[in-house]
Amino acid sequence: MHGKRILLIVGGGIAAFKSLELVRAIRRAGGSVTPVLTAGGAEFVTPLSLAALAEHQVHTELFDVTEEAAMGHIALSRAADLLVVCPATADLLAKMAAGLASDLATTLLLATDTPVLAVPAMNVRMWGHAATLANVATLRARGVTVMEPDEGEMACGEYGPGRLPEIERIMAGIRAALVVETRLAGRHVIVTAGPTHEAIDPVRYLANRSSGKQGFAIAGALAALGARVTLVAGPVELPTPPGCTRIDVVSALDMAAAVERALPADAAVMVAAVGDWRVEAAGSKLKKNGAPPTLALVENPDILATVAVPGPRRPRLVVGFAAETENAVANAVAKRTRKGADWIVANDVSGDVMGGDRNTVHLVGASGVEDWAEMPKAEVARRLALRIADELA
Repeated sequence: MHGKRILLIVGGGIAAFKSLELVRAIRRAGGSVTPVLTAGGAEFVTPLSLAALAEHQVHTELFDVTEEAAMGHIALSRAADLLVVCPATADLLAKMAAGLASDLATTLLLATDTPVLAVPAMNVRMWGHAATLANVATLRARGVTVMEPDEGEMACGEYGPGRLPEIERIMAGIRAALVVETRLAGRHVIVTAGPTHEAIDPVRYLANRSSGKQGFAIAGALAALGARVTLVAGPVELPTPPGCTRIDVVSALDMAAAVERALPADAAVMVAAVGDWRVEAAGSKLKKNGAPPTLALVENPDILATVAVPGPRRPRLVVGFAAETENAVANAVAKRTRKGADWIVANDVSGDVMGGDRNTVHLVGASGVEDWAEMPKAEVARRLALRIADELA
């Protein structure tokens, strides 16, 4: 960390007092700290304490006439090697996800193109609330690194996940965020994500419940390792991960054509839940006439099997996904052989996995099966991206 410049945004929570210890740790490691103190953070630590430990001016106001004459908030956001939000309260995470710029801290976060590390700390119920989980998922999809909080006793007396991570773990997160990964530099990876919509008529379609979250997270994790990522996305409303080239498609035929055009590639990760069948779509809306219409289903092209066919355009590594509601591992083992894929990532989607933010997967390869415990989809993506980097090394 020697010579690295950290912009530290201190949120308004009881854990804010630990920001003083974090400043000491960063400086001991050779980094410099520019503190930004929110109004809430100032209720727990003083500007004088932060300034004394950081040996740097503490910034608190967006509308500072002297600093803003030179567009100070823009300069601050771009002069650092890393922005660290610690503690990242539920309120701050919500404002970041919504793109608000209501004070100096949120304006800096919106104006920056520098990597951001958020270190959450809040009540266990706030951390587990659907709104917070959705905000965290949104931020991770945009490329923000959001650490998992520690589990333990809270200042409020409750117990569970939500405690600020220990300083050693925060420092490890800072070091990891400062590393510019190039392990996949020069590699091209195709990722498919989301569902497909198979038209029945101009207003109806066949589809599935895929949210695209896991595929988008994998695309982002691969790009973070330096890969050139072509993301072929079905109909989802998710932000494009940083560093990815996105191709939007609707049907399985569209997706198959887009993947074919994107080849050649070093690896293909087929995460999309492609519709197995399509129908001959009617040219006008089907009307009720006393009996349900008869839909003649036609099998869609098998994109994974097509990509895995041996030949000069076959990627060196072909990874498929198997979303199962029963016998996930056994079905994935059979699917790997049937499709000709190198790996199959199996997961049980009988719960709220499709659309949720966590996943439990099994990596099925030639050497056997690896069981990965339940974790955020962003962590599944990170682990898979690292395995792909190892395989292509």
